[in-house]
Amino acid sequence: MVCSSLPQIHASHTNNNAEGKEGKFHFRDQNPNLLRLVEAYHRYGHLKAALDPLHLQDTHNVPELSPLFYGLSDTEQTSDVVLQLEKMYCSSTGVEFMHIESLVEREWLISEHEAISSQEVDPVTKKEIAEAMIISQNFDNFVGSKFPTVKRYGGEGAESCIPFYREIFKLAAANDVQHVFMCMAHRGRLNLLTGMLNCPYELMFSKMKGRSELPVGTKGIGDVLSHLTSVTKLNFDGKSVSVTMLPNPSHLEAANPFTAGRVRAEQQRIQEGDYGSGNMGDRVICLQVHGDAAISGQGVVQETLAFSQVPHFAVGGSLHLIVNNQVGYTTPADRGRSSRYCSDIAKSIGVPIIHVNGDDPDAVVRAARLAWNYRKKFLRDIFVDVLCYRRWGHNEMDEPTFTNPVMYSAIHSRGCSIPDAYCRKLIDEGVLEKETHQNLLTTHTNQMSIAFKEADSYSPSASPSYSQVGEQQSKALKTATGDITSWDTGVDLDVLRWVGARSVHIPSNFSLHPTLKRGHVDARLNKLLTGTNLDWSTAESLAIASLLYQGYDCRISGQDVGRGTFSQRHCMLVDQQSNEVYIPLNDLGTPDGSQGHLEVANSILSEEAVLAFEYGNSVGRPDALCIWEAQFGDFFNGAQIIIDTFVTSGEAKWQLQSGLVMVLPHGFDGAGPEHSTCRIERFLQLTDSREDIADCDDINMQVVNPTTPAQIFHLLRRQVIRPFRKPLIVAGPKLLLRFPAAVSTLQDLAPGTSFHPVLDDTLESPADVQRMIFVSGKHYYALNQQRQEKGLKDVAIIRLEELCPFPALGIQKLVAKYSNAKEFIWCQEEPRNGGAWNFIEPRFRNVVGINLRYSGRPVLAAPAVGISALHKIEVTNLMKDIFSG
Repeated sequence: MVCSSLPQIHASHTNNNAEGKEGKFHFRDQNPNLLRLVEAYHRYGHLKAALDPLHLQDTHNVPELSPLFYGLSDTEQTSDVVLQLEKMYCSSTGVEFMHIESLVEREWLISEHEAISSQEVDPVTKKEIAEAMIISQNFDNFVGSKFPTVKRYGGEGAESCIPFYREIFKLAAANDVQHVFMCMAHRGRLNLLTGMLNCPYELMFSKMKGRSELPVGTKGIGDVLSHLTSVTKLNFDGKSVSVTMLPNPSHLEAANPFTAGRVRAEQQRIQEGDYGSGNMGDRVICLQVHGDAAISGQGVVQETLAFSQVPHFAVGGSLHLIVNNQVGYTTPADRGRSSRYCSDIAKSIGVPIIHVNGDDPDAVVRAARLAWNYRKKFLRDIFVDVLCYRRWGHNEMDEPTFTNPVMYSAIHSRGCSIPDAYCRKLIDEGVLEKETHQNLLTTHTNQMSIAFKEADSYSPSASPSYSQVGEQQSKALKTATGDITSWDTGVDLDVLRWVGARSVHIPSNFSLHPTLKRGHVDARLNKLLTGTNLDWSTAESLAIASLLYQGYDCRISGQDVGRGTFSQRHCMLVDQQSNEVYIPLNDLGTPDGSQGHLEVANSILSEEAVLAFEYGNSVGRPDALCIWEAQFGDFFNGAQIIIDTFVTSGEAKWQLQSGLVMVLPHGFDGAGPEHSTCRIERFLQLTDSREDIADCDDINMQVVNPTTPAQIFHLLRRQVIRPFRKPLIVAGPKLLLRFPAAVSTLQDLAPGTSFHPVLDDTLESPADVQRMIFVSGKHYYALNQQRQEKGLKDVAIIRLEELCPFPALGIQKLVAKYSNAKEFIWCQEEPRNGGAWNFIEPRFRNVVGINLRYSGRPVLAAPAVGISALHKIEVTNLMKDIFSG
């Protein structure tokens, strides 16, 4: 479709029959140099495109786009070809796709781009996008006059992104998409929320006046203005689509993987693609909006793209929009990255990029259509990079000329805004009447004026964020109360024996590794037969299997989780001949076939993006068990942003309940500074537990350090059985996975059993106890062994299995039981400035009413020593200190 004089080229893109191929090869034989010129425009045309609305970027002289470069003379045919190539590839749109490996995709993009770029946007659409941009601009003007000191991060200079959103939502409705989940940062967020996503102006202005966005009586701290959310249904031409603007923290781009996880959860909920019928992304799609500086600088972007096509993480391709202000805070583009374009990160996964000049709203609409069609056809990501500008500084209070005088001289010298210029153009073309334009402004201003007056008395009726889990799930969830509750999480023993046996049932034609046959399958069957010596992985498997048996879905994600870091889990088995994967727990053989589905998601080597994805998944599936396991406990460090801004505070800020389980292998065994601790002290510091009163269920997250397989069984089941959701941080085992003393019985999992926040000692004579040692985690077993070797009968060792909520009542009961105890000690294997000491000490003192002596490693700059000889000395000294005197 390049031009009428080159019909063979167009045929090669759209026609795979013999005649088309013959014409294609004939053209190559007859016009090889002209073909090279055409292909050069495909590859380099974007370099010559007029993309900068500020005209500050030099128009590149691209030698490869000159006919002379290929020895072509200035003939009529050549001139016609160049003229049309310039129009297609070097106007206000530049397309990058020649880096894509697939010839099918490249040829499709050429054909589709040329077809769409040759189409005029119809008058009705032009009028509609003009009105949408005017509303956005008018909102900024109104807020600027009424709230001159409010940082609104307006859309001024980037209004042409509004047509992109509108076109995507319209296409979604036309294609029977049920739900669009989107994330975006602050720039233009409020404009989109009010102008298109039906966020009430009363709510917006009330928030600007300092009031809460949460309903009256709702417990929560809320979030800042630029993080407001919305859930709405949009109607286009008799069809509708739901659009959810998900909450975001100020950490730019962190919401991207969270949104992808939320989308994947919804796709599972409606049984789409991998979970049922059709393709991923047919009915639920992911829209990610980026800033130009953030997409270049934030590593979470690369992590999210890296798993975009990975099994168990793919969502059918995401649509990406870059709001390219050509400056990041105060940093100009040439200081904000090392690549030409901010979108170059997209090339790492071989997807197309469409660059558009923001001064051309029609081109933005065409780019949206091309992006939609590509994602729909190939189920892969695609980027639209809208080059625009930022009228003010980083916010409306900021002075941008301090650092970017040339850019802002160009901005200030512009004749008129993008919406005004576009409206004038349409008025000149007769598409828009001047009176209609003025009436729209008057009506919209009056609407906002009324809302401004009513903002003082406005009371939010429902939390927008809370409804994001879906009506059915939100109705099933309750808010945790001020009580401490205990839940019967035991299971019928016959059911446990059945699902336990099925967890290692292997098809007859499956080639199992011989070591697993002996050490995994046969060993588990023997434990189930005797009902004793259940190890950690068996108890974990029984917890998951019993939930699946009850119809709950489960998902476990992380690096190497199928096998387990320590080769302990083996919930997925690999055929030694075919390399095919088999998951026994997905074949429980339930009577009615109604079991849940276990998704084993071996992840890429990422923490931040993967954890955010799992958090989003857990929010979207509160009726499922969602587990993320770190390879080693301290690897959560790479995901600290997600822990701080989502996991620990998502419910307080946005009313989002999450039952995400984080399993962090923990324990001092001589592995060195980076593999010994999950830094449990950090999680305890992040809880909203108080040190002066007793905790209750309504705490922001739970932190546990269990010591028996039965405990993890009950913890995992409790996450789903309870009617409310709280994140669960598990200081998981390493040594205890196979430690002979760390075992449970089937009876420990029977009906009527539950998780115990505190585990008592088993001494025969409590009255003889003079010393109480409190401990958490595997250190208990070292202390118990030493006590047995010394034959001590006057020392009780009490295990705090749950650190938060702090089990004050359980501790008080045991202190009363050992009424003759005179000495109370907290013993931990972590350094004094780590572990639980600084958390539990004031709570023992203020709530329990006893003063503790510390026994453990001294303060350290690192979590653990890296010299094995020093480690052994520390262990010896620990035992001497605790049992001296």
